[in-house]
Amino acid sequence: RGPGSNSVACMKRPAEGTLRGIATFLATFGVGIATYIAIADSSRGSPVCIAGGHGCQTVAESSYSHLLGVNIAVFGIAGYVLLLGCALLRGDGPRMAGFLLALVGLGYSIYLTYLELFKIEAVCQWCVASAALITLLFITNAIRMVIYVGARP
Repeated sequence: RGPGSNSVACMKRPAEGTLRGIATFLATFGVGIATYIAIADSSRGSPVCIAGGHGCQTVAESSYSHLLGVNIAVFGIAGYVLLLGCALLRGDGPRMAGFLLALVGLGYSIYLTYLELFKIEAVCQWCVASAALITLLFITNAIRMVIYVGARP
């Protein structure tokens, strides 16, 4: 290695197909989690906390769990489906749309996490899992956009 080089410069760029595969997996998993929460709500219940406790029920019963009368998990399903579509498509449009959707999703997820911690004072593990997924989707889509927007096929 020459002067001024660092190990980051020597890292291999991830293939776009790999990034798309990761985003596809994460978005599909997100659809599953959001769908589970929405189904639990539609049956007048709440998601079951696998680790025990009543955090999921407390969050589901809070006034923050619905927006305009619709469970926010339904918006999550729509967002994850759109992210899935962006992951499956090639080109700059889907790359940039995936980044923007993930950015909006991450921002909203941060807001919801704030509500859980400081307003509702309960944490739903399904919401935490969704927050982790949208964070990973944001990172994946950001890398895909930075490396591949404007790149020739």
